[in-house]
Amino acid sequence: MADRVYLDWNATTPLRPEAKAAMVAAWDQSGNPSSVHSEGRKARRLVEDARGTIAQAVGGRPQDVVFLSGGTEANALALTPRLRRGAAAPVVRLLVSAIEHASVLAGGRFAAGAIEQIRVTSTGVIDLGHLRALLADGAPALVSVMLANNETGAIQPVAEVADIVHAAGGLLHVDAIQAFGKIPFDLGSTGADMLTLSAHKIGGPKGVGALVVAEGVEGLESLLRGGGQELGRRAGTENVTGITAFGAAAAAAMAALGDDAGRVRVLRDRLEQGLRETPGTIVFSDHIERLPNTILFTAAGMKAETAVIGFDLAGVAVSSGSACSSGKVQPSHVLAAMGYRSDVAQGAVRLSLGWSTSETDVELALKAWRKLADTLVRGERRNTA
Repeated sequence: MADRVYLDWNATTPLRPEAKAAMVAAWDQSGNPSSVHSEGRKARRLVEDARGTIAQAVGGRPQDVVFLSGGTEANALALTPRLRRGAAAPVVRLLVSAIEHASVLAGGRFAAGAIEQIRVTSTGVIDLGHLRALLADGAPALVSVMLANNETGAIQPVAEVADIVHAAGGLLHVDAIQAFGKIPFDLGSTGADMLTLSAHKIGGPKGVGALVVAEGVEGLESLLRGGGQELGRRAGTENVTGITAFGAAAAAAMAALGDDAGRVRVLRDRLEQGLRETPGTIVFSDHIERLPNTILFTAAGMKAETAVIGFDLAGVAVSSGSACSSGKVQPSHVLAAMGYRSDVAQGAVRLSLGWSTSETDVELALKAWRKLADTLVRGERRNTA
């Protein structure tokens, strides 16, 4: 609907025109990219061009980009026991931060007894002291820490994490899905041994993602077997249409990165200022570096489910956290890890902006919030007075 305001970009983004055009063009390619005839070679060229674009975007090598069905599969592939770099001992346990996406908290193919959680601070940043203690107390570990949290937007000190992990003989996996296209980074600046990316967070289609593996990392074992696609790291015919659109979206996102981030940050700050006009408002992780597009907030007496429905009825799409779990009536595990009480965590609502968000969108969202606040927040205070 043209009169609706979309503020749930961290869940998924609209399809970029460049990605849509690439998809339409790819539909006309009938060949299988593993076939050696002309049609197959044309399809292969589309896949490899996209691979090169994504590798360039994150400072990797094309041959180290593995295409998968999305971020969840990419995370699951990364969490492989016995990974190693060179002559170093293979990793045999997994350390994950307590605020990771559910696909990382699940632990991939590590046994439950080999997985430990790293605490985070009250601001939503990984506790480096606890990480050091965990690394010192056991065998070599694979550590998984997201670059930017999908709920709070808090940016993690992954370069420091990488130094700590590598000094202890471990490897670092960075879930960069929310950060890609919003802030600049690459394999070198993060120190990551593996990065995961997802197309639909940057204006590409749903159902395609990538794992980028740093040079020298060995031991990755395919989740799907039966074919030699992706250099044996992911069996199955490649999603040529989705991969081609992923590459186009990545190119467009990187070209607009600086301008988009600056403009969106101004709008985010204006929106946040308006939210704070309601007494008792809490904006989570507001005193640390965050993604320029993300606000996770609550107000005294607010229930997230009621607020999300209220926003929706007012024509504004928002969420109560990760889209993978927003349908569940339970507090955010991210806020719980930060030490917030369940009644506070149950009231958290996420607003996330993107490249087409306008000043009018922000004003309409604030207008909707002011009406909601009067009934949801002030009304709750009157009922409990």
